[in-house]
Amino acid sequence: MAIESMTGFAREARTVATHAFAWEVRSVNGRGLDVRVRVPPGFELFSEAARKQMSAAFSRGTLHVNLAITSAAAPARPRINQEALAALVEAAATVSLPAGMAPASLDGLLAIRGVVEIAEEAEDAAAALEKPVLAALERLVASLKQARLGEGLALETVIGGHLATIARLTGEAENHPARSVEAVKARLAAQVAALLETGNALDAQRLHQEAALLAVRADIREEIDRLHAHVTGLRELLAQGGPIGRKLDFLAQEFGRESSTLCAKAGDPGLSRIGLDLRTTVDQLREQVQNVE
Repeated sequence: MAIESMTGFAREARTVATHAFAWEVRSVNGRGLDVRVRVPPGFELFSEAARKQMSAAFSRGTLHVNLAITSAAAPARPRINQEALAALVEAAATVSLPAGMAPASLDGLLAIRGVVEIAEEAEDAAAALEKPVLAALERLVASLKQARLGEGLALETVIGGHLATIARLTGEAENHPARSVEAVKARLAAQVAALLETGNALDAQRLHQEAALLAVRADIREEIDRLHAHVTGLRELLAQGGPIGRKLDFLAQEFGRESSTLCAKAGDPGLSRIGLDLRTTVDQLREQVQNVE
């Protein structure tokens, strides 16, 4: 199964009789799945259908879905909300007016919001468009899926490149001459000699213990083993595919921790350079995996 990006765009448009409609969806990164749908007034039934189909097809990303509908039929005509007007007239009749104040006029009542509605026969249009709009919605979901899969294929190539670099740098750190027993002994001997030159009285046994502790702390074997394990784990996830973005992000964080610890323990300019290159590559890796579903 291939991995899928959270970014993509799709559009489906069609004309049916006197109506033209167009679905558009734009998908961007998100921590979870957030489907935001906009449809014209009177066509709310398509909003729920869009939300349901997008939620079934995708598991992560912020999806902005928009349906636009235009009509070449007769223009919209005003319609009076008789119930609202009657309620206003009844309410106005119960008001005692101050001297000199004229009672409410019809034009004043009609100017109140909600009394006059400007709308076309949306119910009839929705019924006529239901099948073609829902069919186009299915195609829209499929088109977005393909767009996100295409982006995912490109992401997999980039992530694989970063992973190969991390594996190479880990191998270089593992085989670096500064990790040899002789090199470690030489660094410790130099540190001990510098301490002895201070002229302070030092307990030989305590000095030996401290030197042994320094040697343990300077060993990066554990970090190298973890880096190798994370490389293997990430490769297995990529081979598995599917919605693995959160797992990839977790592994990227683990890569960051191990590379930072390696830098702190390096104690050698050459190892430090490898550690810094590792951290840079890990940062680049993490930027990319945050786009994966």
